[in-house]
Amino acid sequence: MAKVSLLLFSLFIIVASAIINGSAAVEKVGIYELKKGDLSVKFTNWGATIVSVFLPDKYGKMGDIVLGYDSVNDYKNDTSYIGSIVGRVANRIGGAQFTLNGVHYKLIPNEGKNMLHGGPIGFSDVVWKVNKYKKDGYSPSIVFAYDSYDGEEGFPGALRVTVTYTLYPGNRLTVRMKAKALNKATPVNLAQHTYWNLGNHNSGDILSEQVQIFASHYTPVNSQLIPTGKFAAVKGTPYDFLKPHTVGSRINKLENGYDINYVIDGVDGKLKKAAVVKDKKSGRVMELFTNQAGVQFYTANSLKDVKGKDGYVYEPHGALCLETQAFPDSVNHPNFPSTIVYPGKEYKHVMVFKFSISS
Repeated sequence: MAKVSLLLFSLFIIVASAIINGSAAVEKVGIYELKKGDLSVKFTNWGATIVSVFLPDKYGKMGDIVLGYDSVNDYKNDTSYIGSIVGRVANRIGGAQFTLNGVHYKLIPNEGKNMLHGGPIGFSDVVWKVNKYKKDGYSPSIVFAYDSYDGEEGFPGALRVTVTYTLYPGNRLTVRMKAKALNKATPVNLAQHTYWNLGNHNSGDILSEQVQIFASHYTPVNSQLIPTGKFAAVKGTPYDFLKPHTVGSRINKLENGYDINYVIDGVDGKLKKAAVVKDKKSGRVMELFTNQAGVQFYTANSLKDVKGKDGYVYEPHGALCLETQAFPDSVNHPNFPSTIVYPGKEYKHVMVFKFSISS
């Protein structure tokens, strides 16, 4: 999922938005670390991004299981949303437009005529404020905050957003995304866009990793990856991961790889298991739980010659993403669950990553 990199313009917008929000100073960009037991996670407030996740494998050897870069400046030039929070609306909006309460809104397209992950300068390309940083105790955590102004990338209304990353015993990483509409109704659909490779970020492709997705249906898309508005059963298709399969077992039946939204079974706003990923060689297992209705399964199809950590070069299928979310282009499909947040109401999105070892 590629984006247009507009660093200088992005920095101008950050300064302008800071002034609009009553602050003339730009928040300092830094690196922050949380540790609990065997789990160590680093973040940057550029894009509220996960920079690294260190875990031991079945032999006790530590390894970094997410793709990333060596410096913060590299994240500023990133074109693949690596590790970041994306929004105000994650995924795609067809035609970069929608109508809400009788008003037609034209957004800023950044993928042909469509909008992807919030536009040319979405939440992944802004500096977030560090509201709280607790390194120690039972549940170390960090809270990032961002005030999105009315009209940012074309979206209506001011929006106050927080993302809280917390580590818990048992090698659990929890992500809590919240947003409050301050003065107008607006669509909100945040997503966490980490690229996972349980074998280690520099271990090659993820085609041998085993994936299970607890979804009987998916939302079919057109040639521009915009949902048609219909639902389709995964049974009998390459999208069927109801039982565990390796990523590579049927990927050759798709043109580029996986980049599709699944309709998670049984989600009613409560926490449910969405997916499980296992890497046989390292023994690492990742279980994902969420309160969202959908999860985008993406196999890093657009990565090509991306210079990452320690000089390692990332290529297509070098990682996988499991982005829990509302359905893509929901603003243009009345039959999809609504993504509209009204003033006085709060958007709440929870993800729980539970890591373990299997022999």
